Amino acid sequence: MTAWIRAVILPLSGLLLSLPAGADVKARSCGEVRQAYGAKGFSLADIPYQEIAGEHLRICPQEYTCCTTEMEDKLSQQSKLEFENLVEETSHFVRTTFVSRHKKFDEFFRELLENAEKSLNDMFVRTYGMLYMQNSEVFQDLFTELKRYYTGGNVNLEEMLNDFWARLLERMFQLINPQYHFSEDYLECVSKYTDQLKPFGDVPRKLKIQVTRAFIAARTFVQGLTVGREVANRVSKVSPTPGCIRALMKMLYCPYCRGLPTVRPCNNYCLNVMKGCLANQADLDTEWNLFIDAMLLVAERLEGPFNIESVMDPIDVKISEAIMNMQENSMQVSAKVFQGCGQPKPAPGLRSARSAPENFNTRFRPYNPEERPTTAAGTSLDRLRTVWRTMQHSVTDIKEKLKLSKKVWSALPYTICKDESVTAGTSNEEECWNGHSKARYLPEIMNDGLTNQINNPEVDVDITRPDTFIRQQIMALRVMTNKLKNAYNGNDVNFQDTSDESSGSGSGSGCMDDVCPTEFEFVTTEAPAADPDRREEDSSAAQLGYSLLSWSMVCVVLALQRLCR
Repeated sequence: MTAWIRAVILPLSGLLLSLPAGADVKARSCGEVRQAYGAKGFSLADIPYQEIAGEHLRICPQEYTCCTTEMEDKLSQQSKLEFENLVEETSHFVRTTFVSRHKKFDEFFRELLENAEKSLNDMFVRTYGMLYMQNSEVFQDLFTELKRYYTGGNVNLEEMLNDFWARLLERMFQLINPQYHFSEDYLECVSKYTDQLKPFGDVPRKLKIQVTRAFIAARTFVQGLTVGREVANRVSKVSPTPGCIRALMKMLYCPYCRGLPTVRPCNNYCLNVMKGCLANQADLDTEWNLFIDAMLLVAERLEGPFNIESVMDPIDVKISEAIMNMQENSMQVSAKVFQGCGQPKPAPGLRSARSAPENFNTRFRPYNPEERPTTAAGTSLDRLRTVWRTMQHSVTDIKEKLKLSKKVWSALPYTICKDESVTAGTSNEEECWNGHSKARYLPEIMNDGLTNQINNPEVDVDITRPDTFIRQQIMALRVMTNKLKNAYNGNDVNFQDTSDESSGSGSGSGCMDDVCPTEFEFVTTEAPAADPDRREEDSSAAQLGYSLLSWSMVCVVLALQRLCR
């Protein structure tokens, strides 16, 4: 009899000791938990009607519980899913900022390039006629290379612009001296005198400075928006560790297992869990903030006098001005070239190398900018200027949004834990879930970053193994920040070569990071020396120069040839 009493009474006494203070001996109902669990979309077949012993629980306190093993597993997965959604929603602002602004700026710059090319084409067709249309590839090549540069191509802006002016000089030189025949070697010699002769006046130097500064800033800024967008998208898609998932389950759904489905986590408790789960993301912050600062610097270039609109809008007029300069200085240019390169041979069919009569003065028709035609799409330059003014407002707008995105990754835990749907808030420190019961959370809050999680009481974090994926994003930001700083100083960096941080194509002002002239000073500074090496011209290129004179000059040349026979 005694053994029978012992077998019955002792388990009952253990049951009484395991119940919370003040609890009834009879197991409590799980009705409230069933309702909350069903509202999550889970089957009520998983959940008991009354509390059961909790020895089977692996994460939540092993006391009397409303959770079965199936429930704990499902709620654990639910906590992981909700955490991933919380991080994605919290970073939504910074992601949409980069996505929308990248699309907007990229569309504008592409439209500006297209419009500038159409404007030049329309202007030169009206000014120089059919001959330009038949031989316009030199200008088409210029815009092709500008577009290729903007879209990330490996183009050296200075070399490309030097090559453009050299090709134009060769065509013009042949046109102003139609009585001579020039070999390829002779024309090569002509091009070597470009810097000394300055046949196009100061236009090439000024335009090179403006184009390089504007295009470097524009391309780098859009590239920066691309990198910021990609990093934000990647980092916002977290993959919580097993230790993080356990901590999330304990924080978000162990109250269900304890029969307290309406009790939310304490704010400080939430912070420790989130700081442990997002420790690597917080380490991104330093490099992210440097990246944002560099983006803000380049944004200033988009507002200044070297912005791309101020360069591309009048580029057709500037090139036409250069051609006029060449024509007005043609006699002096020819004389200096003949002195340096030697007397050329007469053109075939001419009995002597006579020069054109002094009164022969076929001039290009001056172009009135007020008569500039509309684009092929029928949209006027005035409309594009309106677009640009809108873009200027957008630059101001994105600068403000970029400033707001600083420290976004270290702020994630605080932003998430402020959400009323997540925590009980700071005003309910006594009536919140602390990981064990409804009471105040006592442990101190950890600092940000991976190394500071060594003593995190809620999340098991291996501080010796930084997240490789996050480190890759840090490196991407570091590379982009370096390019942005170079762009601000007018130095170009080849975007295709990410293996060498110091490599550059040579375009830009060449100024150092800490000693760089202002915009005003930069205009009056001599451009870097032109590279004497140029690519070989194709055999048909000599014909292009004829597009730059009117039909009257052609007729006079033909008349001269007939008189000399």
